[in-house]
Amino acid sequence: MKRGSTGRYEVTTFQEEPVKAFLPDPLPPDPPLDIVPRLPLLESAVLALGRLDSLAALLPDTTLFLYTYIRKEAVLSSQIEGTQSSLSDLLLFEIDEAPGVPLNDVVEVANYVAALEHGLKRLQEGFPLSNRLIREIHGVLLARGRGSEKEPGEFRRSQNWIGGSRPGNALFVPPPPHAVQECMGNLERFLHDDPVPFPALLRAGLAHVQFETIHPFLDGNGRVGRLLITLLLCHAGMLREPLLYLSLYFKRHRTIYYDLLGQVRHDGDWEAWVDFFLEGVRQTADGAVDTARRLVALFQSDREKILAGGRRASSALRVHDSLKARPVSTLQEVGRRAGLSFSTAASAMALLGDLGIARELTGKRRNRLFVYDRYLAILNEGTEAP
Repeated sequence: MKRGSTGRYEVTTFQEEPVKAFLPDPLPPDPPLDIVPRLPLLESAVLALGRLDSLAALLPDTTLFLYTYIRKEAVLSSQIEGTQSSLSDLLLFEIDEAPGVPLNDVVEVANYVAALEHGLKRLQEGFPLSNRLIREIHGVLLARGRGSEKEPGEFRRSQNWIGGSRPGNALFVPPPPHAVQECMGNLERFLHDDPVPFPALLRAGLAHVQFETIHPFLDGNGRVGRLLITLLLCHAGMLREPLLYLSLYFKRHRTIYYDLLGQVRHDGDWEAWVDFFLEGVRQTADGAVDTARRLVALFQSDREKILAGGRRASSALRVHDSLKARPVSTLQEVGRRAGLSFSTAASAMALLGDLGIARELTGKRRNRLFVYDRYLAILNEGTEAP
């Protein structure tokens, strides 16, 4: 449905040049979203989310999956913004073994992990999903590295723009700074107080567009906007664990994603966006379940190989468990996590190497690093540079 523009333009000046900044109408859409034709898509997406939420029954330990899965999302979300870091770069950085890794890129990705974990912890403590929490998350995201000088944790007090060299030739100019607080206040009310009952999944999809349109920060808006989807679904109880991330879907369909955001703003075509969003949720949730099943099969297959490994099998299983938790590790860290002496851990790791399960990365005799190759390969799918 094309409603016409979903907001109004306010003419301001930037460096003595007139600028048309867009102020979005408050949510929900008016006239209301045409939900009935979307019900089959919505049902498919909700069912896929339910399967994803049941992963705890499939995985022996969801924390193993979450540790690397959250980091994969951090890499993908940051890649959309132009970073070049890989999942391996991030895992190496986290154990202070990252020579040659582009430091600004990997710090940016590490900040994303910290911001997500901060937001989830606050929600688990009972803190409301509010503008205050969004600002806190942004503060963690831009705490160090690139963007740290761009008012972390504060709504912007100057004009920003998307595309172009200045607001006057930009592809899109978000609301002027004096309107940001009101726009974000309206969004917060939609998240909590909207009198029209709205399925949580649709609410998350609409809120994402509105946040991206407001662009309330000087930097980091895309990453916070993508985080907001996951946090909203966890807050609504649709997911017990933060397992849904749409960055890979948005990355693969980048042109369509940006075109649809523009269609909402200029034509009021919320329905086209919702169809795209719900299909993304379905595909992404199904993909995560498939990844988890493949990992379970890999772990079981490798465990059976280890059990046939003779007297070293017991200690090798403990080293295997350690690598499942941290697929790139030093031998010292593996021994500590497995509760084994250095020499026992080294002997067990040698067995995993002989079985083709683990591989040494450095080629050195000291300070060696080991990677669980096939585990990391499964997680790396989709994180290749665009």
